[in-house]
Amino acid sequence: MSINQNKILITGGAGFLGSHLTERLLKEGNDVMRHDVTFPLYVETNQIYNLACPASPVHYQYDPVQTTKTSVHGAINMLGLAKRTRARILQASTSEVYGNPEVHPQPEGYWGRVNPIGIRSCYDEGKRCAETLFFDYFRQHQTDIKVVRIFNTYGPRMHPNDGRVVSNFIVQALQGKDITIYGDGSQTRSFCYVDDLIDAMVRMMATEAGFSGPVNIGNPTEFTMLELAEMVLRLTASKSKIIHQPLPSDDPQQRQPNIDLAKAKLGWTPKVSLEDGLKETISFFKLLLD
Repeated sequence: MSINQNKILITGGAGFLGSHLTERLLKEGNDVMRHDVTFPLYVETNQIYNLACPASPVHYQYDPVQTTKTSVHGAINMLGLAKRTRARILQASTSEVYGNPEVHPQPEGYWGRVNPIGIRSCYDEGKRCAETLFFDYFRQHQTDIKVVRIFNTYGPRMHPNDGRVVSNFIVQALQGKDITIYGDGSQTRSFCYVDDLIDAMVRMMATEAGFSGPVNIGNPTEFTMLELAEMVLRLTASKSKIIHQPLPSDDPQQRQPNIDLAKAKLGWTPKVSLEDGLKETISFFKLLLD
């Protein structure tokens, strides 16, 4: 299925990922609309990317009830639109559905280890419920769905105060402030550059009918928080010091995607190394903070 000349609706199109996706799809000649998912919409479209939901802990924990509503009501509204227009719809799910995993790396068949009553649960469970709705619409109404599970993503246009570790470290380093590591810094994450992530999403939308996923999208190379902080210090030539604070509750110790399915079905692997991606992201923040 070609993505060219499609009429595409993006929820969350003004956000970090949505803005990059919008730019990519417009460059390819598509007609792109953006929408607030909390309201039903009466338009004609043949592709929907459902991205809307705050993804940083600082933002989604600020109003946890609204976070859950955004995931659940947004999924219901957009699935209703997809059913009416017979549009293909992609759900931007998350690695948070795996919770604090006991299996490494995490394959799509792993059901996860999620705390349903923790401070992160509004995001985790909202996304899990959205996945349930997507697959029930597929089974009950034959809606053409696609689901991707997004792991840690970074790059230009991240908000400087969104509380994510990459933006936190870069802003602290550029401003000469202490770099804050929570815990001893041994916890790991896998960081995917935003251009790689967007490429995978577009490829997923173009897969054959009947293949719904879910598909893990992320960079499988793991780094400890201490390794990330040291790399940021080196690339920014910052004299900031590293300090340690208590680890927040519900924070997973390890997160790493198994991307075998993405390789097989999407022909996709991430291309941008962490160092190269950080250089681009640091350049963005230098201009932003000047």
